[in-house]
Amino acid sequence: MATKVIMVVVDGLQFDTAVTQMGYLNHLVELGKAARFQVKSELPSLSRPLYEVLLTGTPSSVNLITSNQAVRRSSQVSLFQLVKERGLRTAAAAYYWVSELYNRAPFHHAEDRFQTDEENLIQYGLFYFDDAYPDSHLLLDGELLRRRYDPDFLYIHPMGVDHAGHLFGSDSKQYRGKAIEMDSHLATLLPVWMEAGCEIVITSDHGMNRDGQHGGTGDEERLVPLYTIASRVAPGVYPEPVPQLAVAPLVCQLFGIEPPAAMMPYEWPFANQRGHAL
Repeated sequence: MATKVIMVVVDGLQFDTAVTQMGYLNHLVELGKAARFQVKSELPSLSRPLYEVLLTGTPSSVNLITSNQAVRRSSQVSLFQLVKERGLRTAAAAYYWVSELYNRAPFHHAEDRFQTDEENLIQYGLFYFDDAYPDSHLLLDGELLRRRYDPDFLYIHPMGVDHAGHLFGSDSKQYRGKAIEMDSHLATLLPVWMEAGCEIVITSDHGMNRDGQHGGTGDEERLVPLYTIASRVAPGVYPEPVPQLAVAPLVCQLFGIEPPAAMMPYEWPFANQRGHAL
């Protein structure tokens, strides 16, 4: 069966918050069904630059997406491009900045919210532009794309945790509550995706500090989780921080695609046929 990869980027989710609040995801880790890593984000710890990092495996000094105000198409080879070039389907339910990076910039609200175009890097897209857009709706937007178009690479990007962090700070019941809510949404969908044989990668772009900000160098802003539910990744807890630049090459390797030279090499704990880390 052909590989299907679902990548979920929970915007603004701190590592510690994921570990302490997301019961279902960590249940899968405890059961030996998932792996958990700690990822250290690139700088600046801002959204648009880190979307580019996650999807191209290149730093801002190379890709020149250096701030949230860099409104233009990416100049780098993205995961969407690598998958599409192999005759496979791509889809995304995501914030509109993702459309601007890989389909068209600037975003046209009336024309670009729903996209179906085989020529695009993101061939099937549902894009939102309100930071308060409900995570429940966005995750089901992604599930609709999966069921309707059967994409090989599906990127899902909810904003609710980040939005709560900006409003109330990371040390707030609202921020923690949004993480719990996200875990509940994933607890509904993950068994469906796992039953379908999908390889699943769940991570974040950046964290959040107590002031409700990010962009700096502190651990609150840079340390984020990475959960994998994948046949080729050995389950377990891996405490050593992983560079965020290694996430895109991981997705390449799940597809069996040789990562481009611009992506950093990284030795992931892939599993052999007996399920032991190599």
